[in-house]
Amino acid sequence: MKTLSFLGETPTIALRKAQVQCGEDAIVIYTKKISNKDKNNTDMYEILIGLEDASQEIVQKQTIVSNNEETDKLKTQFYDFKAEILKMQQSIEQVQKSIWAPKSQLFDLTIPPEFIDMYNLFELNEFDQEMIYTILKKTIEQLPVSFKSSPEKINDFFKLILRRIVPIKHEIPLQIDQKKIIMFVGPTGVGKTTTIAKLAARYAYKMPINYKVGIITLDSFRVGAVEQLKAYSNIMRLPLEVVKKTEDLNEAISRLKDCHYILIDTAGSSQYDIDKIELINEYQRNLNYNTLIEKTLVLPANIKTTDLQEIYNSYAMLGINNLNFTKLDETKSFGSLISFAHKSKKSISFLSIGQNVPDDLIVADSSFLIDCFMSQTCNKK
Repeated sequence: MKTLSFLGETPTIALRKAQVQCGEDAIVIYTKKISNKDKNNTDMYEILIGLEDASQEIVQKQTIVSNNEETDKLKTQFYDFKAEILKMQQSIEQVQKSIWAPKSQLFDLTIPPEFIDMYNLFELNEFDQEMIYTILKKTIEQLPVSFKSSPEKINDFFKLILRRIVPIKHEIPLQIDQKKIIMFVGPTGVGKTTTIAKLAARYAYKMPINYKVGIITLDSFRVGAVEQLKAYSNIMRLPLEVVKKTEDLNEAISRLKDCHYILIDTAGSSQYDIDKIELINEYQRNLNYNTLIEKTLVLPANIKTTDLQEIYNSYAMLGINNLNFTKLDETKSFGSLISFAHKSKKSISFLSIGQNVPDDLIVADSSFLIDCFMSQTCNKK
């Protein structure tokens, strides 16, 4: 066997020199420190390499042979050194996970290790990036030090922060001498008609007071729209008015003057079909001056924040008062819903979690929404 000696300022450097010249399968006979730091502030290590005869295939695995206690100690030191490198790599990976670099590149936030799981949950829920930054920053600043060692307390604190940013319109039942007219607007297929049927059943049969409820539909465009509402109103024994001309809405409201709640269905349209949205506005302009109508924008929970914003921008001309969200049972990501409600500053009044009338309707509640967000699913109450 032929032996070669390689020197280096660290065992790793010496080993690397040996591997470059002799290959990965060279046999390490021993590693030892041969000098301490001198005036040049460097140590020196020697690695002795054994090579088989060139005519033989090298098949032995790299080993370290220790002949005395000092060599054994150096062997331990060498492997401890490699373990330290592995530890450093793991630490770097942890730091990389903790650095938040949003697409906008406007912010830079170092996330504490105990917040990483929550940060990943924000990402999975497709939360708005600026809101993630704001929420994490607030939590970092306000979280009590004693909470940091408890994942449960950290989650509870995040829930508290989230509840503060979700705008909710709390339901206030009407007094027996009060009246309210609510118009439901929104794109085709979001569930306006079904939402109206659920609310009509709620007000007429599920409240402490059985209110008188009337329904008006302005949707004469969609095939079967009037028939669907007729079926619901017949089952619930509620009056239904069908209006086809803008000037006839006042008369329909007058015929329902004894009702506490009047719910108005409108034709759905794409957010890009401005003419149909403008037609709804025309109905409003023809109302008597003393007729107040609350406008509710009905939106699906299973689309992106940017799409929600585009829909809102198109319907904003109607003077939107609040929001209803449908299709919560068709998504696992609730960040877009929460982000949009917060940014639009429009309160959420009701949530729909299925097609069943009247059961799959929930009065908006911030705790319920946050639970959906945390668990990535909505369970019916």
